[in-house]
Parts: sequence; structure tokens; C-alpha cells
Amino acid sequence: MLSLDAAFRKFKSRLELNEREQNNASARQKEVREYLDTKFSIENSFLTGSYARHTKTKPLKDIDIFFVLQDSERHYRGKAPSVVIGDFNEALVEKYGKDAVRQQSRSVNVDFGVVVDAEDNTDYRILSVDVVPAFTGGDNYEIPDTDAGKWIKTNPKIHAEKAVTAHQAFSSEWKGLVRMVKYWNNNKRHGTDKPIKPSFLIEVMALECLYGGWQGRFDYELQALFSTLADRIFDIWNDPAGLGPPISDAMDLARKQRARDLLMAASREASEAINLARQGRNGDALKAWRQLFGPKFPLS
Repeated sequence: MLSLDAAFRKFKSRLELNEREQNNASARQKEVREYLDTKFSIENSFLTGSYARHTKTKPLKDIDIFFVLQDSERHYRGKAPSVVIGDFNEALVEKYGKDAVRQQSRSVNVDFGVVVDAEDNTDYRILSVDVVPAFTGGDNYEIPDTDAGKWIKTNPKIHAEKAVTAHQAFSSEWKGLVRMVKYWNNNKRHGTDKPIKPSFLIEVMALECLYGGWQGRFDYELQALFSTLADRIFDIWNDPAGLGPPISDAMDLARKQRARDLLMAASREASEAINLARQGRNGDALKAWRQLFGPKFPLS
């Protein structure tokens, strides 16, 4: 029978991008970039977000692409953020159709119509990308925020550097643990409303909540992490780059209370799974972890 450590390592591997998924992501983002080059004056574009930081979980969706606009497009900077979001939306609707394109507060989402099966497989294809218009602002970038009604500063490079530092400080297990908790966040048991939004908040919290160094046990680390996240979900979690608004601002009090309840439940379920393993009931422990996380957690 599969040992717990082997199961967690297989789980971690299943959440990592393989070559076919990377090739599909590359082809899709190239397609979007080449098309938008015909619609706007773009200085450069690049992948960012959790995909670029290697903290993206399965199934693969909402891969962020920054589109840095040239100075000839700077007229947008003097207008409401909704204007540039609306124009990007309109351009993408021309290519992908109205049903596949959705405006968001800071980006435009393009859904490729990929079906996710019961095991969270997508035939190695990505589900969607998020197109983010941006301007350079010194060493940083400015992006539109339609909810706030203003342009906000960000720096994806700083986010990436902090993730790398945390990963190295945690014996190169940090990103794997973050992906696991993000996968829990996607568990269909929660319905369509994820406990923690945005999922980037999990990553931001993990920069502080995963501390003390890797102790060699996935089960103990995850049980403790769920508990700590529950304890600190009401804290203010600032932008790691120190530029934009707090990441935790996206959740109101009711959302945070729901997240706390679900995180506490996850911590209890993790404790129960650990106890099953202590009793020598390894198969039942594996089933408990699969129930907690979802179908990507292996039973054999």
C-alpha cells in the first residue's frame, strides 16, 4: 500500500505542470499575445501571477498575462480604469466570442471552453487566461482596478522573488504546500464560491504562516498550516511588494468568517487523518486526505 509520504509526494507531482500542459499554455498565451498586438500598441507582454511563480494549482486556469502598453496608448492612463478594461474586452470578444470573455476588476478573462472531468483532468489543456493591461511606472507597473476606480501599482518581480526566497527557506517544499492548499481551496465540496479569494491571498499568508523550516512531514505541516490560516484570516495582509492595496481587502467580514470555519474544519479533518494513520489504518487515512483535498490526492 502507498505510504503517506509517497502519497503526498505523488500528490505534489500531480499538481506540477508537465510538458504537455506547459506546451498548451505556451501556445495559448502566444495566440492571445499575437492577436492583441494587432489591436493595441504593446511595448511587451509577459506571463506573471502564480503560473510564472510556479504556485499555480490544477486544473490550470486564469493564467495571467501582463500587456505593457506603449506611450502612444497612455491616453488610457488619464481615463477611468473601466475604459481600458472595456476596450480590451471588446477586442477579445471579436476573436473569442461574447460567451467566452468576461470583464474582471483588473483584467479580462478568456475561457477556452475546456471541460474538466471528475478527476480534475483537462486533457493537458489550460482552461483560461487573464489579460492584464498595464503601464510602466518607474521600476513598477500600474494596472487598472475598476472596483477601486483607480490605477494601482504592482510589481510581479517582487512577488516572484519573495516566493523563491520562501521556497528555498523551506527546503524547496514551500511551493508544493501552497499548491496543495490552493487545490483544497478549489475543492468542489465548497461549491463554486472558494473559501479564500483571491487564491493569491493563500500565497501571501503562507509567506508568514509557513515558518520554522521544513520538518519532514507533509501531514503535520498541512494540519498546522490550515490551523494557522484559520487563526489569521482576519488579519490585514498587505501586498508583498508594498505597492497596491492589501490583498485581504478582497474579502469582506462574512467571507472571512466562512473561510475561517472551513479552514478550521480542514484542520480538524487533517488531525483525524493523522490519527487514522497512527492507528495503523493507512488506507482509511489516504481516503480521509483525498476527501479533504479532492481527486488529485492518490489512493494507490
